[in-house]
Amino acid sequence: MLSTLVFLTSFSQGDKKEMQKLIDDNMRSAAMQYKYMRTILSGDKLPRSYDSVKNQLITSGSDWWCSGFYPGTLWYLYEYTKDKSLMAEALRSTSLLEKEKNNTGTHDLGFMMGCSYGNANRIEPKPGYKEILLTSARSLSTRFNPKVGCIKSWDSKTGDFLVIIDNMMNLELLFWATKVSGDSSFYKIAVTHANTTLKNHFRSDNSSYHVLNYDEQTGAVKEKKTAQGAANESAWARGQAWGLYGYTVTYRETKDPIYLEQAKKIANFIVLNPNLPLDGIPYWDFNAPNIPNALPSSSEISR
Repeated sequence: MLSTLVFLTSFSQGDKKEMQKLIDDNMRSAAMQYKYMRTILSGDKLPRSYDSVKNQLITSGSDWWCSGFYPGTLWYLYEYTKDKSLMAEALRSTSLLEKEKNNTGTHDLGFMMGCSYGNANRIEPKPGYKEILLTSARSLSTRFNPKVGCIKSWDSKTGDFLVIIDNMMNLELLFWATKVSGDSSFYKIAVTHANTTLKNHFRSDNSSYHVLNYDEQTGAVKEKKTAQGAANESAWARGQAWGLYGYTVTYRETKDPIYLEQAKKIANFIVLNPNLPLDGIPYWDFNAPNIPNALPSSSEISR
């Protein structure tokens, strides 16, 4: 919302009205689409993507890393439109994720629980939401290894400790947990993870690797590679966004300028990149081999 307001200040009064109308129209369209999507969902399934060839909605369970996006978007749409039917569906779909509060097998609880219960607690707080989120933060904290100084992203073979840049997005849940509980352990884990990632994940041009493999026993870096990018040394676009968001949040919560500086460096890598298209939407990888015919990053999730 803040970015929208800043954007609108650069227009004349007439342009602002036209832009606001465009925004309102798009939000109403989104609300209609989400109402329709509810009619084709079944049971405890959550929308994942759409297969246009088969004309079929692809769904997931609550344990998928994007499971919080559907209820989270519903909460945002309800906040904007005040449409009670959207809130009802937000409440229903959010409740499907409650069991994930005890999921210690994923680093994605910030995505999953922050988008769903985080927004529910912010917009329509109810007894129990706070404890669900705190339990989620405790579950996420079990994946922290003090020797490595990071939260484990993916489980792997014995001795390996895989950390992906995406994990910077999940620190927000830990910062929140310290603020509401007074338990500083969450804050300390988040800052330690941010510092270790800052030290090891970034190249000299301020782009980031996707995956680092640390030695579980010593904390030494064993590998720097990718799982979803074009190559180990390429800049996977979505990964750059994870880092930008994560260090912006870390600065917001700590006020330490080192994190703001890192966020600026990442932003400059993105917006000043010679491979950034004129429309400002990155290719799925800044070094994709078939630029300019590469898919945009908005399509990357369905690759």
